[in-house]
Amino acid sequence: MNNNIKKKLSNNAVPILFLAICALGVIIAKPQLSYITGELVRRMVRNTFLVLSLIIPIYAGMGINFGIPLGAMAGQIGLVFVTDWGITGAAGLFLAALIGTPIAILLGIFSGNVLNRAKGREMITSMMLSFFILGIYMLFLLYGFGTVIPYKNKTIMLSRGYGVKNALTLDVAKAFDNLIKFNIKIPVGGTQSIAFELPIVPIIFIVLICFFIVWFKKTKIGHDMRAVGQDQKVASNAGLTTDKIRVQSIIISTVLACYGQIIYLQNIGTLNTYAGQDQAALYAAASLLVGGASVTRATISNAIVGTALFHLMFIIMPQAGKALTGDAMIGEYFRTFLSYAVVTVALIMHAYNRQKQIEDNRRTRNLNRTQDKKTETETVKADVQ
Repeated sequence: MNNNIKKKLSNNAVPILFLAICALGVIIAKPQLSYITGELVRRMVRNTFLVLSLIIPIYAGMGINFGIPLGAMAGQIGLVFVTDWGITGAAGLFLAALIGTPIAILLGIFSGNVLNRAKGREMITSMMLSFFILGIYMLFLLYGFGTVIPYKNKTIMLSRGYGVKNALTLDVAKAFDNLIKFNIKIPVGGTQSIAFELPIVPIIFIVLICFFIVWFKKTKIGHDMRAVGQDQKVASNAGLTTDKIRVQSIIISTVLACYGQIIYLQNIGTLNTYAGQDQAALYAAASLLVGGASVTRATISNAIVGTALFHLMFIIMPQAGKALTGDAMIGEYFRTFLSYAVVTVALIMHAYNRQKQIEDNRRTRNLNRTQDKKTETETVKADVQ
């Protein structure tokens, strides 16, 4: 019984730690409950889809896909086009997704094939690949837009006549959020209340991707991905085309990231054209890891719990820092430190566990050889006698 409790505590050490940090922050800052719930719901609605896009590659044994900025860039290109064409509302967002999908598929194919040449180093390779594609993305928007690609809306262009401005106000801002929304307010005693705005359409998309992941794992390709994720050599010997399956997982992740970025940006309302995708992978990965996931195992519950805890810390820490020191930036520095720290520790633990597994396998093979030799020697002695 005690061992089971210890194992559960060990497996959920990161979520428990973040929950304790958030609880301590609430005690120090004493914020309004309505502010916490409102901000938390808003952040979860716009970030959860992106976090869920990381699950499929982990399922396929490729670790955390730090290449989801490729999908984010595809979504942003779609948004730039619909802003240029002046298409507003939900139709503009669906068109942006339609434009971004083939770009995301092509980038996913390219990324997957590159990662197949860097087996065992997929995470750092996908991160470096994001920087490489970012250069092409910037070249396309800075020099291609207005020279090779004609434009209609002069307000989104730089004064020189070509190249997209650094920041765009999106005409499709909150197009999904405002379709159907409810204002929830629940008094909990005194002056405190649970109050938040609930946008239904983005929540429907989040529920749909959850159902998609559950359904996908039950399909043949889902079972094949699981087999590849557990042991590539065994899967290959069983007749599975492991490289193709790995590429498929990256394509799915990249396309989902494209949709996730569109949902995120329509909630924000503005597009930071050249840096909007920078933190997509880091914050999504950190959220997933905070929820108790690892680079070899992740679930939907890890994504949802992690997103809630990670962004609860984002809400609380500036106020806690201000209450303690009078400077809200202390809390900002602390949460930035934790964002990078949780990803760093997860990668270190992954490398440590992988090395340990290799050593354990080596010991097992040596032990089996020793036992085989011992058995062979005993058999020879028995034959001689």
